[in-house]
Amino acid sequence: MSSTAVRRTALAASAAALALLVTACGGSSDDDSAAGDDKAKAEQSAPAEGAGESAPAGKALTAAELEKVALAQADVKNGEVATELSADDQVAKDQISADDKACLPLVHVQGAVAQGEPAADVQRSWQGQSESPSESKGPDGQDMTDIDVNKILLNVASYADGGAEEAVAGLKTAVEKCAGGFEATAGSDKMRITEVSGLARLKGGDEGFTVNIGVATGGDGSGLMKLVVVRKGSTLATFSAVNLSSMMTGAEFEVPAEVVDAQVAKLG
Repeated sequence: MSSTAVRRTALAASAAALALLVTACGGSSDDDSAAGDDKAKAEQSAPAEGAGESAPAGKALTAAELEKVALAQADVKNGEVATELSADDQVAKDQISADDKACLPLVHVQGAVAQGEPAADVQRSWQGQSESPSESKGPDGQDMTDIDVNKILLNVASYADGGAEEAVAGLKTAVEKCAGGFEATAGSDKMRITEVSGLARLKGGDEGFTVNIGVATGGDGSGLMKLVVVRKGSTLATFSAVNLSSMMTGAEFEVPAEVVDAQVAKLG
């Protein structure tokens, strides 16, 4: 069995991403099958008009304080946490643009870039993989294994003077104004967002929501990525989540709840 590392899939549905293997040859054990059953579902409810009503922000955290409350390897049982983004995942804020400036907040989340002007921010990434028996058979009738790969780029930022609330409001406005799609650039990567939808209230933090992002993958194809936004006081955590299979097929997937819940819990 083999799989190729996900390369900046949170920023562009490139041909390289589409070429990654989701199904690999080989048998599967009971433990492998169980791994596929361990995927938790992120808690969310129907869209709510009052989702922005929340507790007031507290003091802004320093960079050192953010490092202590940002996701760490010890916080999750599955997958790998990186405290620094890889060179492929890193993108500077001034390298991000969109044909409609109202949509920039969404691209910032995709690139793990902080909203607005935070007092401080830190980045993290998480990648996990599970395996389960495939319904397909190999060319010689052998058992096959489906490999499910998830990746999350995370930014945790702290704001003074209500900046966190303003950032959340800006993101909600972007969801509304950019529903029909837009084009964006992040570094040397260009992408076409086909749809922004599915604003749903999250049960966590003072306010939070998830958003579905459709990304053109060539021809008439569209992949799916999800953004998660959670504010706790003056601190804002944004997650850009991709599932390898969903990036190729556009099929629905669940954001790994363990990762989101672990980060939200550390915000207090």
